[in-house]
Amino acid sequence: MSDTEKVEANLTVPPAPATWTVGPVTRTDFVQYQGASGDMNPIHHDEEFAKAAGFPTPFAVGMFQAGVVGSYATDWLGAANVRNYRIRFQAQVWPGDTLTIGGEVERTYRTAEGEPRVDVALYCDRVGTDGGEPNRAVSVWATFVLSEEQ
Repeated sequence: MSDTEKVEANLTVPPAPATWTVGPVTRTDFVQYQGASGDMNPIHHDEEFAKAAGFPTPFAVGMFQAGVVGSYATDWLGAANVRNYRIRFQAQVWPGDTLTIGGEVERTYRTAEGEPRVDVALYCDRVGTDGGEPNRAVSVWATFVLSEEQ
């Protein structure tokens, strides 16, 4: 759908949930996600394999962080209401990192058919075990249908 088919609208959107904190994440978290997703690349759980590939330790599958962000978003606006979900992977997540997940409304509009929608920007930041400044691990842009009863 092109932007010309979207009509800006002042629609009511439920307030974003409080920011989530997840972690510190563990290698066990990574392996559990791998098992559920079917992505058993050893770089995400095998110490020797990860080091041979030039990494200090195994690191999370990027979809692990994207999935946590997706849970935040669907808890906020409803899984049945997702219409689009785009992800940008920006930094690796390591065992011991703590994740911060949040989001905000970018805009509300109606489609050419009159369906009320909201575009949201979401993120997952990581803070390493050194306690340094957070850096963005994943950025997500999503579109949800809004209920008219809000």
